[in-house]
Amino acid sequence: MKNSIITQLQQALNTTKILTGEALKERYTHIWRMDEPLNALAVILPKTTEEVAAALKICHANNQPVVVHGGLTNLVGSTEMTDGQEVVISMEKMNSILEVDDQSRTMTVQAGVILENVQNAATEKNLLFPLNYGAKGSAQIGGAISTNAGGLRVFRYGMTRNLVLGIEAVLADGTIISSLKKIIKDNSGYDIKQLFIGSEGTLGVVTKAVLKLVEAPKSRNSAWIGLMDYSKVVQLLKFMDSGLAGTLSSFELFWKATFIGMTTPPSPLKATLPYDYPYYVLLESLGGDQAQDQIQLETLLAEALEKEIIADAAIAYTVSDLEWFWKIREDMSIIIGQCQNGQNYDVSLPIPAIGKYVAETVEKLWKIPVVNRVYPLGHVADGNIHFSIGKSEQSEALIKQINDTIYAPLTDLGGSVSAEHGIGLDKKAYLSLCRTPAEIQLMKTLKMAMDPKGIMNRGKVLS
Repeated sequence: MKNSIITQLQQALNTTKILTGEALKERYTHIWRMDEPLNALAVILPKTTEEVAAALKICHANNQPVVVHGGLTNLVGSTEMTDGQEVVISMEKMNSILEVDDQSRTMTVQAGVILENVQNAATEKNLLFPLNYGAKGSAQIGGAISTNAGGLRVFRYGMTRNLVLGIEAVLADGTIISSLKKIIKDNSGYDIKQLFIGSEGTLGVVTKAVLKLVEAPKSRNSAWIGLMDYSKVVQLLKFMDSGLAGTLSSFELFWKATFIGMTTPPSPLKATLPYDYPYYVLLESLGGDQAQDQIQLETLLAEALEKEIIADAAIAYTVSDLEWFWKIREDMSIIIGQCQNGQNYDVSLPIPAIGKYVAETVEKLWKIPVVNRVYPLGHVADGNIHFSIGKSEQSEALIKQINDTIYAPLTDLGGSVSAEHGIGLDKKAYLSLCRTPAEIQLMKTLKMAMDPKGIMNRGKVLS
């Protein structure tokens, strides 16, 4: 049976696009686990939507499970194998930017295009693709769509779903669904593309997308700010958002321990402010006049200091300052590398509740004897908090204990166990904490309708 499926795939796609046996030892399921050979039946390397459709048609006919691989930067096990007998469809060869239309301010791409390449192509046309996060040099746009990725500018520009105008995708049976429209407004029935955005490859394979671009800003200003109380963080967010009149694009919060962890050895980065404050905010404004916008930021920060909203601030005055400031936020490998047996989280909850929730959660985590690193930070302006946790031991019981500590309070707070990374394998057991039984049943109904044989990313998101 297995050999029959591989033979059919080779006949349909050409043997050069099918990897099996020893060739799989060079593959992996995540960029952090490159030393672990891929355990799969085969890897398919399509170059066109039609080849994806041909492969899925064969897999569907043979009840063959399929896992889709993009940039392999996900953090919830979405690209892992469940039994080692899956066929992997890797989108890495579908990496063409098909069109940049500066008149409609859109970009049409294949799903395997690296996010940073999308950003650079937009910049060449004096446009901006706002989606931005630390893994931009590895993450593929299809993966960003499949997980509805967030990142550093969600507060102003929204999640990935806000930046996708059209999608082409292939269903489990090989049917191609193509709606590569460049229009923003289209109320002609159900918005089909939204079914694929955030579905983690469980409903089909995204092969192409039309992305929404915006005019490139003419100015970029940033500052690191020290604050003494979480209530001041919320006050500062409202104050700066109002004062910057729509140009505030990022508002990132570090707790003191995280700021220290990012700016002391073994980190190569130096601190922007003294280690005197419980909270550190990194903000960014994107505007139309560099000189005037910088003056405006200086004026607002001076006023915030006078009003005792903030305790200290450092402004980026050069391009090198900007790179330094944002390296502290973007290079999360610095603290993740310090977290032995690490566990990473991306929860969301109402902004006013964040301060107390984090304080209580950190206290509980430190009471677990083997925990030796606790680093909270987040996109506080959109209610998204991350934790990176290190510990001296590893066991399933310990993983569950820490999961329960992080997730248990979220139901009563009206929060979510996943702000932007998805559910995958790792969070499946906790989906019911933030989705009602009726919502989960509706998800299962959609899954059954679109993938009745259950071959697409089997075992992920839903039981």
